[in-house]
Amino acid sequence: MLLRALIASLTLLLPAALSAQTAPANAGAPSSPAAAPETTKPDRSFRDTTGYRYPALSRTQRDLQNLAYALQLRDYCADDRVPDDFVKAQLASFGRITGRTETCRTLLAY
Repeated sequence: MLLRALIASLTLLLPAALSAQTAPANAGAPSSPAAAPETTKPDRSFRDTTGYRYPALSRTQRDLQNLAYALQLRDYCADDRVPDDFVKAQLASFGRITGRTETCRTLLAY
């Protein structure tokens, strides 16, 4: 049963992971040679991962952990018996993990 849930979660996350990796390779490049900084950055072209079908395992693990936490928080948000202060504290804690302001509404993104 747990294996089925894990496979279902991965199936749901893969389209989001694939779309996140299809960003253009020159998105952070300066628009003109005059805007280039004086110091040259080391060549990191050997680390180019555009076209990778699957993200790094650590990213997948982080996404699955965030998904599990978000689902638990969604349950807290929907249950009127859970005190509001507790829900706010849990949302703030999750926001520190994700790096964004979380509300019961933003949990729908997971």
